[in-house]
Amino acid sequence: MNSNNKFPFKPKNHLLFILPSLIGIVLFMTPMKFEDSITIPIAFFASKLQEALQAQLPAIMTIIITLTAGLTLLAKLTNGQVVKKSPFFTGLLFVPWSWTLIRVVGAVFAIMTFYKLGPEEVYSSATGGLLLGGEDSLLHILFTVFLFAGMFLPLLLNFGLLEFFGIMLTKVMRPLFTLPGRSSIDSLASWLGDGTIGVLLTSKQYEEGHYTKREAAVVGTTFSVVSITFTLVVIDQVKLADMFVPFYATVLLAGVVAAIIMPRIPPLSRKEDSYVSGEEKKPEPGTPKGYNAFSWGYYKAVERTKQAPSLPQFLKQGTQNILDMWMGVAPIIMAIGTVTLIIAEHTPFFSWIGMPFIPLLELFQIPEAAAASETILVGFADMFLPALMGSTIESEMTRFIIAALSVTQLIYMSEVGGVVLGSKIPINFKELFILFIERTLITLPVITIVAHFLF
Repeated sequence: MNSNNKFPFKPKNHLLFILPSLIGIVLFMTPMKFEDSITIPIAFFASKLQEALQAQLPAIMTIIITLTAGLTLLAKLTNGQVVKKSPFFTGLLFVPWSWTLIRVVGAVFAIMTFYKLGPEEVYSSATGGLLLGGEDSLLHILFTVFLFAGMFLPLLLNFGLLEFFGIMLTKVMRPLFTLPGRSSIDSLASWLGDGTIGVLLTSKQYEEGHYTKREAAVVGTTFSVVSITFTLVVIDQVKLADMFVPFYATVLLAGVVAAIIMPRIPPLSRKEDSYVSGEEKKPEPGTPKGYNAFSWGYYKAVERTKQAPSLPQFLKQGTQNILDMWMGVAPIIMAIGTVTLIIAEHTPFFSWIGMPFIPLLELFQIPEAAAASETILVGFADMFLPALMGSTIESEMTRFIIAALSVTQLIYMSEVGGVVLGSKIPINFKELFILFIERTLITLPVITIVAHFLF
């Protein structure tokens, strides 16, 4: 490296970092006022498309879910032979039998709901119809939000923005969260993309010896945060989309508080601080002489653009993101969501398991505490379910708290939890449930305090 030239790059590399990153920041992170509400451009485009396709969306989502189930079953029955030439489709469709079964059940429920077949308990407006039938059904929102978010995510992920912030945040991560600087990249990948991206990044870096067992466990369960895309869907589901900015700020605040506390208490604090090979922890590389955190972050960001995707690659990555979100998430939501809503609607199960939380919610002066208590533990099954079950609660403050809590609980078995268990990250099912409860008890008071100021 030439010491007289801190940034030995071509002008096009500087532009390749700056322009796509700025466009990504505008699309995903810049609040805009539309009519009487505050939103972000991605959500605005999604809502407009949803309006245009309203009549067709039930059929579109039924086809996507059914096609996913059929292709997954085909891939499984042929032992992956039909998809072996495509690593992407192998990862998407050649899944364990448990996930194959869930996708098939999702397809059966989607067809029953679309055609109103079989028992009404499956397709009523309070169960399957809530997911697939009405004007603001969850799967309709998912279709349009994932379409735009998935296509434009590479702007945030592949043009140096993660490298820039990763190095800028190095001096924050260790003292606050007991983690190396590179963990901020995993967190940002989750925040901007998807929690599973963060888990997979963490698992890979653990296997390659960049994280100790404790660090991998902390990052995988504390920093694989729910993406902006998902939080948009959640706040929309509880009919508070105009409050997205204060909602997301609340989620970030509660998430940071949990991230400071969680690594310092069991079970995470008891994990070994040694690498997968058994070696002890290595010191982190510092900032080279002649650079500060900002200039070195900029250097690494611009250097990253040497591997930036071409336009065809960009479009391919965007399309894969969309398919991954549509086909990976929608069948699971339809299956687990319908079953859980049937249980919630027709049995007292969630009333029973939520009862211990009623005194706590009443202590925090949360309106409709009994109804809210039913949503608290259901989030362990899937992050969307509390918002679905809480969407009928009258109190805006309570709906806000339920939505924010469901996002900050973080560990839900339909996605992040399942991916953690399937990865090399050293965490078991029992520890995941303990972490879920701990996150609930830590973030609920923070969210409630903010909600009392807002409402």
